[in-house]
Amino acid sequence: MPYKTKNFSNNRNFNKRSFRPKSNNRRGPKKDYIHPSKFIKQAKPIAHESYEAQYSFDDFEVNDLIKQNLKNKGYQTPSPIQDKTIPLVLSGRDVIGIANTGTGKTAAFAIPLLNAAMMSDTFALVVAPTRELAQQIDSEFRTIARGSNLSAAILIGGSSMGVQLRDLRNNPQIVIGTPGRIKDHLERGSLDLSKFNFVVLDEVDRMLDMGFINDMQLILSKLKDDRRSLFFSATMDERVKKLIESFSVEPVTVSIKTGDTSDNVHQDVVYVNHTSEKIDKLHTLLVDGNISKVIIFDDTQRSVEKLSNELISRGFKTDSIHGGKSQAQRQRSLHKFKQNELNVLVATDVAARGIDISDVTHVINYSTPNSYDDYVHRIGRAGRAGKIGYALTFVTR
Repeated sequence: MPYKTKNFSNNRNFNKRSFRPKSNNRRGPKKDYIHPSKFIKQAKPIAHESYEAQYSFDDFEVNDLIKQNLKNKGYQTPSPIQDKTIPLVLSGRDVIGIANTGTGKTAAFAIPLLNAAMMSDTFALVVAPTRELAQQIDSEFRTIARGSNLSAAILIGGSSMGVQLRDLRNNPQIVIGTPGRIKDHLERGSLDLSKFNFVVLDEVDRMLDMGFINDMQLILSKLKDDRRSLFFSATMDERVKKLIESFSVEPVTVSIKTGDTSDNVHQDVVYVNHTSEKIDKLHTLLVDGNISKVIIFDDTQRSVEKLSNELISRGFKTDSIHGGKSQAQRQRSLHKFKQNELNVLVATDVAARGIDISDVTHVINYSTPNSYDDYVHRIGRAGRAGKIGYALTFVTR
């Protein structure tokens, strides 16, 4: 049976025990003050263009099926994080990967993990902070493992628990999920992690920001003691460091981060004298700003819906995603965005991570982000796959 996971659609909002993003609060969360100068930076993609990979994908000692699937996907030269991480993982080392968003982290751990699962009795758990990122990882895994006999389950909030229970009864070698839903299955007794000997924590810093520290510690404590551990994060603060030190063995740190934000994103501000001016300024930007495909971020579900409806009334091909929509609705909106059926997507920070769409030209912060970390991940939706992107942030004088 080929590698296959379920893409759930009959879902509601997060279940009772799942995390509810603060951005869904009616009044919005308290914001950190960020000086407008932090939103201004020229794009300088030279560092990425000048990198010379030490390996090609053919050089890696992995299953021939994986190599063929990578060729079919158009992969030729590894990105820096892939080039430096994959050989270490293949050699059996625990790894900490520090890299900006959009640098190819998923394939950096997917290739050696899937190879281990094909070649040995490996059971792997991949933990991601959001449903969208978990689904993106699942999609990448399915592509790289196409034609194999690997089985998998994806455990995310807002999707059918019954389907997940059925998939888990099939004893999957690979489980991908979010912390809250994984914890739900542990408490139900439907997930036994004692035989899992490979774990990946992706975007560790974001999971800590979202308050998942206790869930993550619980999950890691249930894994097999003799295991491989990979941690990926955009930052390495004390919280991240302590968690990793507690659950890894002499990890090797691979850092290809060149700055807080991607060098491929040109950043600037849009000044307004009053919030009432914002919608007309935005309208002008969308018409005259050479914007092909844009994600517009706003604070709350209500403000996102209001802005989306206003843009639709003005004739723009627009849709919205936020935590108040079902997973099926969010997936439909993303699909239309990817297929260019619409070119404007209005979103809360639920879209700040886990959305990998290579042709997004612009990110617009209609509202300032709650923190600088949120800003970094918002604008990381543009300037992907080596392309130049643009980020504009509205600032009231």
